[in-house]
Amino acid sequence: MPIDELTTVLEPRPLPNFVETPQVKAITERALAYVSAGFPIHFRGVSGTGKTTLAMHVASNIGRPVVMIHGDEEFSSSDLVGGEYGYRLRKVVDNFIHSVLKTEEDMQRRWVDNRLTVACKYGFTLIYDEFTRSRPEANNTLLSVLQEKMLDLPAAREGGESYLRVDPNFTAIFTSNPEEYAGVYRSQDALRDRMITLDLDHFDKETEVSITAAKTGLSLGDSERIVNVVRGLRESGKCEYAPTIRGPIMIGKTLKVRGGVVSKKNPIFRELALEILTSETSRVGSRTHQAKVREIINELIKQYC
Repeated sequence: MPIDELTTVLEPRPLPNFVETPQVKAITERALAYVSAGFPIHFRGVSGTGKTTLAMHVASNIGRPVVMIHGDEEFSSSDLVGGEYGYRLRKVVDNFIHSVLKTEEDMQRRWVDNRLTVACKYGFTLIYDEFTRSRPEANNTLLSVLQEKMLDLPAAREGGESYLRVDPNFTAIFTSNPEEYAGVYRSQDALRDRMITLDLDHFDKETEVSITAAKTGLSLGDSERIVNVVRGLRESGKCEYAPTIRGPIMIGKTLKVRGGVVSKKNPIFRELALEILTSETSRVGSRTHQAKVREIINELIKQYC
């Protein structure tokens, strides 16, 4: 299959250490039902709610090769569809007559299909991660792809076609953060209307404990104690940013490296929990605010550990 080297195609393999609790399984089944009905899906939620991981998991269940794009404010439509990259040089040397040397050179720009075109052409699964970090005008080309199943092609593309019929196996999965996040653009209403949005919140306790245990190698009991601290801090409502599942994973992995144990009497565990969770929940750096958060964490460690 002649796919250009600028496009990385991923095999649809199951994710290592992926945790599928009833909550995760229910989300996956709904997403796959929408895909089977012919609709693109969109996972939307705050940072740390597993959007990208779920997108990869759904893609692995679809079973088609995966092409991935990460949103970028510098994107233009050519970064999705393709453009002219480099040159093709053709040189002809004619020495038919011994005393005469004739040389012809022809230099042409070289067209390269980018990831959206490759996915549409071959029927791959496209994962467009954090697509709202790209400027809205860069995503305009997706409108006809998702609705009319046609990809408009630039006139400069080789072959002469003005459009490409999207392969029936093509599937699109989008992820995004809330629009109030820094660096996030408001997507076009017409684009959002063409996809099914699944809003994700923080996982339930069972899922967070299972993920922590799978990612860190800690026991379910120790994982539950760490998750209880994190969930207690989240539910306190005293943080600038609610702690996510990344907090327990960071604590657990670093704890194993440093040889600590999950206990209120262990200074290594207490230090890691205070440092990591204070960092994750505060961006302003106010010492007064951080002192309040640290006080809450200390009380939660006493209660659960």
